[in-house]
Amino acid sequence: MICNVHQRSLAVSAAEAGFLIDGLAGPDDRMWPSDRWPAMRFDRPLGVGARGGHGPIRYAVSAYVPGHRVQFTFTGPNIDGFHEFELIDGGDRRCVLRHTMMAHASGSLRIVFPLVIRPLHDACLRDALDRAEAATGGAVERRPHPAAVRLRRAVVGILWPRPAPTPRAG
Repeated sequence: MICNVHQRSLAVSAAEAGFLIDGLAGPDDRMWPSDRWPAMRFDRPLGVGARGGHGPIRYAVSAYVPGHRVQFTFTGPNIDGFHEFELIDGGDRRCVLRHTMMAHASGSLRIVFPLVIRPLHDACLRDALDRAEAATGGAVERRPHPAAVRLRRAVVGILWPRPAPTPRAG
């Protein structure tokens, strides 16, 4: 069983931070770290039934409460479960942005997840929470990824290369 939780306290109310959830994978996405990780993309705007993912990780939107919570159910092979972002009101103009992943891995993913994917997932989520904090007025210092993460990213880049950018018409 995979149980992985990341969270960050934000110095705004949950209502004020709702744009972080609602903007995911859209043109005004201020949380997903697509400058450092594969972009989150869907076949339609964020809403129940939208299908997509990031990089080789595939999922569909299974629950969406605008400005509060979005849950994604994995659709890829060898993983059964979900991940979600939610905003939890903390009172006194504060909230917690939490990402939770609960899943069962099977096949080769039972070995690959703890050795390769979990450290990459953790680094990606730290980057997402850093972006969320910065987008809500917090002061965040962008940190380089540790050498172990950079090595894993290089290996994954060989296995799942990013598509070449589309040339601009000029």
